[in-house]
Amino acid sequence: MTFPVIGVIGGGQLARMMAGPAVELGIELRVLAEGPDVSAVAAVAWSRVGDYRDRETLRAFAEGVDVVTFDHEHVPGELLAGLADDGVALHPSPAALRHAQDKLVMRRAVDGLGLPNPSWRAVTDAAGVESFAASTGWPVVLKTPRGGYDGKGVLVLRDAEALEAARDWFTGGELLVEQFVPFSRELSVLVARRPSGDAVAWPVVESIQVDSVCNEVIAPAPALTADVARAVTAAALHLAERLDVTGVMAVELFETPGSGAGYLINELAMRPHNSGHWTMDGAVTGQFEQHLRAVLDLPLGSTAPLAQHAVMKNILGGANTDIYAAYPSALSSGPSAKVHFYGKDVRPGRKIGHVNALAAPGEPLADVRARATRVAATLRDGAETPSTTQE
Repeated sequence: MTFPVIGVIGGGQLARMMAGPAVELGIELRVLAEGPDVSAVAAVAWSRVGDYRDRETLRAFAEGVDVVTFDHEHVPGELLAGLADDGVALHPSPAALRHAQDKLVMRRAVDGLGLPNPSWRAVTDAAGVESFAASTGWPVVLKTPRGGYDGKGVLVLRDAEALEAARDWFTGGELLVEQFVPFSRELSVLVARRPSGDAVAWPVVESIQVDSVCNEVIAPAPALTADVARAVTAAALHLAERLDVTGVMAVELFETPGSGAGYLINELAMRPHNSGHWTMDGAVTGQFEQHLRAVLDLPLGSTAPLAQHAVMKNILGGANTDIYAAYPSALSSGPSAKVHFYGKDVRPGRKIGHVNALAAPGEPLADVRARATRVAATLRDGAETPSTTQE
């Protein structure tokens, strides 16, 4: 029997979570890791440490695999174009990935497809920001087009005086300035598309941010109107088709009830995404298995949810540095919850794992959220004695 080999550039938790589905499907996974102690190394039998910014390192890694995909979007586009010229199968392609690597490219594409975008402009200096704010009003949001995540590379400017804080941002290149959107909540929808064109979507979810980091995801998004859910899903599938995306893509959105289409597109991610971690336990086909299927052009799996409600709660580093010591208390406090740990050293505020909880028949969403929160908090803070609370 001959099974394909998938190479993943990047050794973070996303690559780590591809390992289980790869084993189940009999697919060999290889990882180009940033260091010997990153998340995926402990989970993937074949891993090599190398610099993803080095052309020859990338070429050597690609030689032994059938398909190359990504744990992150930071590989320079010119290096990916070189791999494509060498005949390497890249999913997503460098052309598609640019829309997740560069927010200006993404904004132009969304405008070109006629989809709901915040007002925006490319600027190179403070005068450009002031000119934009004169047309939209303060506050505005200044973003670096490349490299930002979890609130990094994003600066909310309340007035012209606040531009002083952005002085170091103007170094000659273009920046993105956007209107400050008065949204009601953040939404996300994940889609998967295979090279032959088939595409599927999971339910639209609510993503709750704390200090610019995803803290909790609720699937499906509570009280979302059917019209907006359909429109958001159709927009995501349209983006995947027109941008020729292959693999999993997340579309992050602002919900804007009573305004325009009821939503605005915020960002794209062309890989499995934090807002889709609930699918690992809460959908027939999780996002990591689906990503592997998609990049190999295999038939895509069902995205149907397995419960009325699913909640994903991130575990952020806190006072407890011995996570395993808290397992007895955490697991006994939520026997039906699923813990996914990333094998990372604990640092305050760092994403080190997540908890998934599914609703039992008839169980209120509030109880599911409380269970996921309880387990995650116990792991974060530690516990002296195991809880005997049962569900």
